[in-house]
Amino acid sequence: MSQYNKTILPNGIKIISEAIPYVKSFSLGFWFNVGSRDETSRNNGITHFIEHMLFKGTKKRSAKKIADEIESAGGYLNAFTSKENTCYYGRGLSSHLEKTFDVLSDMIQFPAFKPNEIKKESSVVIDELHDIEDNPEELIFDKFEEIIFAGNSLSLPIIGTEENLKKFNQLDLFSFVKEKYGFNRLIISASGAVNHDDLLKFADKYIKKNLGNSTLKRKHNNINVLSPKLEIIDKEIQQVHAIIGRASEGYKSEKRTTALVLSQILGEGSSSRLFQAVRERNGIAYQINSFLNSFYDVSAFGVYFSTNEKMMDRALSIVLKEFKKIKETKISDRELKKAKEAIKGNLLLSLESTSNRMIRMTQSELYFNRIKSTDEVIKSIDAVTKENVLDAANELLDEKTFIKLIIKSKNALIKSAA
Repeated sequence: MSQYNKTILPNGIKIISEAIPYVKSFSLGFWFNVGSRDETSRNNGITHFIEHMLFKGTKKRSAKKIADEIESAGGYLNAFTSKENTCYYGRGLSSHLEKTFDVLSDMIQFPAFKPNEIKKESSVVIDELHDIEDNPEELIFDKFEEIIFAGNSLSLPIIGTEENLKKFNQLDLFSFVKEKYGFNRLIISASGAVNHDDLLKFADKYIKKNLGNSTLKRKHNNINVLSPKLEIIDKEIQQVHAIIGRASEGYKSEKRTTALVLSQILGEGSSSRLFQAVRERNGIAYQINSFLNSFYDVSAFGVYFSTNEKMMDRALSIVLKEFKKIKETKISDRELKKAKEAIKGNLLLSLESTSNRMIRMTQSELYFNRIKSTDEVIKSIDAVTKENVLDAANELLDEKTFIKLIIKSKNALIKSAA
C-alpha cells in the first residue's frame, strides 16, 4: 500500500510524497504553478524558455555538471512546461534521492542566465518552434486552442513566438522569475522509494535562497462557446488535417468526467465509434481520435483526423453522422461499461510508473488542493450514467457551436467543410 504525506513549510512551499514500499526508485518533481497562461503577448514563450535555461548552468554548476551529477548515478533529469504549470523532475535509485534534490534545488534558486547561453538557447528553441510549424499534427492543436480561447491568455502557444524568443535577455528572465516563481507557487513532490521526513530535511538543507511569495493572480475564464466558424490554413503538405470541436468543462467541473467518457466512446481506442466508422469500415483515414485537453476552468474538446484531400468531405460527413447517432440514441449498457473500463484501465496501468504517480498526485494537489485517491477517481467514473452521456453529447456535439479548423495544401479544394 502507498502512503500520502503533505507538509506546508513556513516559507509556503508544499511538500507532498507517496511512499511505495515495493519499489527501489523514485521520481522527484519541483513544480511551479506558472505556465504560458500567465504570460502576455509581449513575453509569450518566456516560461518555456526559462525551463530550458535552468539546465544551462547555475552559480556553481555548469550545464555539463548538472547532467553529469545525475547521469553518473544512473539517473535522469528533465522538465516540461504546460499552459498552467512547469515541472523540473528527476528519476533515479533511492540512494541518489538527496543528490537529485540538491541539483534541482540549485537549478531553481541560482540559475545563471548567462547572456551567451541565452543567445544560443534562443536558437535551439526557435528550431523547436519551426519543428512544430512543420508538423501539422502538432500545429493544429495550438491553432485550435488559439481560436477557441481567443481573448484570454490560454490562447497563447506554450513555445511562444520567434520574435519574442529573439529578444529575451537576462533581465527579462530574472524579472519574470522574481515576479512569478515564489515559494507559494512551488510544490515539491516525490513518489516511490521515498521518506517524507527525508524530503523535509533536504528542503531545510538545500533551499537557502528566499524566493518570497508571488503576487501572481491568475484570471479564470468562463467557457466561451463561439459561433460556428471555419478556419483554413494553407501549408505545403500532402494530407489534409482537421479538428472539429469547441470549449468544454475544466477540471473544476464535475461534468468533465462525463465528457471524458463521451470522448472515450467517440474516438479513443481502436474499438471507438469514429475509428470503426472512418478507418475500419471506410478506410479513409489512418488516424482519427477525439480528445479532451483540460485546464482548471475550461477544456478543449474535439475530434482530430487526417486524410487525403479527395476523402476530406466524406470523412467529415461520417464524423457528423456519428455525432448525430450518439445524440439521438442512448448508448448501451455494454458500451458504457466498456468505456469506463478503458478509462479506469488506462489510469491504473499508468500508476505502475513512479513518474506518472508523481504527476497525478501533484496535479490533484494543484487543481483540487488535495490528493484525490485512486478509489475516489474510479468512483466518479463509475457514477457516470447513460443519461449523463446523452446530455453531454447534446451539449458538446451541437454543430451550431463547432469550430472547424483545417490545414491543407494550397491547391486542395474542400467542398463541404463550410
